[in-house]
Amino acid sequence: MPVVVVTGMRQVGKTTFLENQRGLEPRRFVSLDDFATLEAARGDPEAFVAANEPLVIDEVQRVPELLTAIKSRLGSSHAPGRFILSGSANLLLLAKVTESLAGRAIYLTMWPMTRRELGSHAGSPFIVSLFENGEPPIVDGAERVAPGDVLAGGMPQVAVNRIDPDLWFRGFVQTYLERDIRELSQVADLAQFRRFVRLLAMRTGKILNVADVARDAGLSSATGHRYVGLIETSFAGFRLPPFLANRSSRLVRSPKFFMSDAALASDLIGERGVPMAPADPYAGALLETYVAQNLQGLLSAWLPRASLSYWCVQGRQEVDFVIEHGDRCVAIEVKSSSRWSSADLTGLRRFIESTPACVAGLLACGTASTLRLGGRLFAVPLSALLE
Repeated sequence: MPVVVVTGMRQVGKTTFLENQRGLEPRRFVSLDDFATLEAARGDPEAFVAANEPLVIDEVQRVPELLTAIKSRLGSSHAPGRFILSGSANLLLLAKVTESLAGRAIYLTMWPMTRRELGSHAGSPFIVSLFENGEPPIVDGAERVAPGDVLAGGMPQVAVNRIDPDLWFRGFVQTYLERDIRELSQVADLAQFRRFVRLLAMRTGKILNVADVARDAGLSSATGHRYVGLIETSFAGFRLPPFLANRSSRLVRSPKFFMSDAALASDLIGERGVPMAPADPYAGALLETYVAQNLQGLLSAWLPRASLSYWCVQGRQEVDFVIEHGDRCVAIEVKSSSRWSSADLTGLRRFIESTPACVAGLLACGTASTLRLGGRLFAVPLSALLE
């Protein structure tokens, strides 16, 4: 494609990647965080684009007019990689962006660093091997996912550079609220928006009811929906759709909501530094958020055509995650403990029975080895699933 757009949450590593990636060195790198560059781009977008090609533009969402100028510059030439753009906002969801470069651009999302990336694992990921072979790889002696792994999340400054998370996330949230959100949309009361974000973070991993969150924040339902849209547009959170491919009149059709990083969620909730003991009311939700962010990162890199969802029959069974790839799918139930009961497998069994396309139902837990539990049902190490 002539245009490649790399988007993702602020501070996730887009700029560092584009400045240091081999093969991009001959290009001119410009950042619209620089005031003089920003003013030049705003003053004459067409001249700015024409003078700097081939070009990498960082934070392109700050001057949406550049997309129209790029479209004009491309003309009939579709030579690949003429422009590489990055941004901390989903350009496809921005109301002020009228030019999507449809047919000329590919959009790639950079998620927080995955457990696999942080551990520098080589070879084919567990999920890829599962779809290739029709059943999970044999694993023995896997380590457990530690509470510290969840609370470190995947933001590079915290997970890699080990900057004090209390200090770093305080600055991140302030920047996010005071700069990014103000640039994306008019927010009349930042204190109310901050309260809404925190209340939403407390529901990470839960079925989303925007009206309930808005009511608790003292906002109208319409404002609540707009705020959820802003959070998604800035990649700070995402909605996980329900899996509806099997027949049931009682399937839950509302999405779940997840913060994009478990460490960010724990900071907003106020769980920073609190041990994730089984009695902790947020331990399960934060672990599920950690799994969700890792699966999103793995799938976008290795199985970009795959989709992630969840499954729930109202008042009865639920499966935390469903991965669809081609004409097959895998169901995943997450559990932190290495012990389980028959009740923990009920949702997986029901899903497998009602979904012929399901090649495996996985109980991803604290076990150290892959165990066959009968038929297409397996217990697998949670750490291995994410590597």
